[in-house]
Amino acid sequence: MKISKENIINLFYIEHLKVNEIAQQLSVSSAYITKIIKQDTRYLKEKEYRKALSKAKRKISQNNFIKAKREKKRIEDNYMILQKQHRQASKELSKSGHLTNENFRKWNASAYKYNPSKRRYEFDNKLVKSYAIPKYIKER
Repeated sequence: MKISKENIINLFYIEHLKVNEIAQQLSVSSAYITKIIKQDTRYLKEKEYRKALSKAKRKISQNNFIKAKREKKRIEDNYMILQKQHRQASKELSKSGHLTNENFRKWNASAYKYNPSKRRYEFDNKLVKSYAIPKYIKER
């Protein structure tokens, strides 16, 4: 029985196994393991060490949970913004068979450059355009 007690003490204090793990490994009750380790002078120090370790793990786990939650929220927000933009675009395109100049400029943003002196958007002359495309669109 002496070897068993030393083995239990080594498993608990040196290998830092849990009481249940030791009990399962040695096929004895966890109450017996607890009784033996509490008799050792290192018990309170080990208990504080394990408490601090558990607290640090819990903090890391909470931080990871919060990060994952924020990332999920960010993805959901981006998706909601995209859906809103899609609904808005659908409304603008389906109101009638005619797009307003402002909406046309939004849909062809790369074709128009803003001229601050005249306060209007001007069609890029380097591009080929049809007669129906406005040369410039006044700022609203």
